Amino acid sequence: MRKKRTFCLAAAALFAIAVAQAPLASAAPAAPGASDSASRLKISKGGTADKPAVYDGQGKEVGGIDIDADNVVVQNYKMTKPKAPGIELRGNNITIKDNTITSPTGGDGDGIRFFGNDLKILHNTVSRTSNKNGHADCMQTFASDTPSSTGVLIDGNRCEKIDNMCLMAEGPNDGEGDGKGHSGNFTITNNFCETLKASQTLMFEDIQHATITGNEFAASPDHAIGLAIGSTYAKVKDNKVSPDIGYEVGIDKSSKKGYEGPEPGGEP
Repeated sequence: MRKKRTFCLAAAALFAIAVAQAPLASAAPAAPGASDSASRLKISKGGTADKPAVYDGQGKEVGGIDIDADNVVVQNYKMTKPKAPGIELRGNNITIKDNTITSPTGGDGDGIRFFGNDLKILHNTVSRTSNKNGHADCMQTFASDTPSSTGVLIDGNRCEKIDNMCLMAEGPNDGEGDGKGHSGNFTITNNFCETLKASQTLMFEDIQHATITGNEFAASPDHAIGLAIGSTYAKVKDNKVSPDIGYEVGIDKSSKKGYEGPEPGGEP
């Protein structure tokens, strides 16, 4: 009987060791790019127009994001002191939403740069851009060796403590662009914009058909919106403008065609 008991104890011990060494059941796989990383997330694979590829960070931290693909949704990432721009998107049918970018560094210090068509920038928060890096905008686009941009929706974002502008948008024919294509059909709605050091909150150069409604312009720049260099057919209404801002809209002669909105208060 004693021998049998020793065998049972040995078997139990072997069973316990096997259990301890067995791999735990794995959880459901994380979304692409969802693990914490100090490195920059580079996205080059998209989906289709009907079924875009979704990259969901699930609140994880990355060192910035580069998107160079079509038909992509990028959401729920956090970036703290990423190399500027915090997010750069280049392509068509791209959505970035619910991302947080804090204190981008280096370069011009921009939070978001975008280039392409049918772009949606939704419910992101960019804060603490610093002009010690250059002219640090919350969002910027231009068209000099980069694609022009059309069909852009910028809605529900928060640009907080931005040294330069909430949005700097330059088309291909602004005098510094490459003259290729056209930039226009921008819809800027329901955003909070706090510009600390620039003369205007939003600046458009050679951007046609911009609709700017329902935004809140905080702080005390000279004016809220600048329309210049052929930024025609702009529509401006129902924005909340801080009493410390001199006037809502500045416009030059080349941008007056088709303008609808409050009486301009001066130059852009």
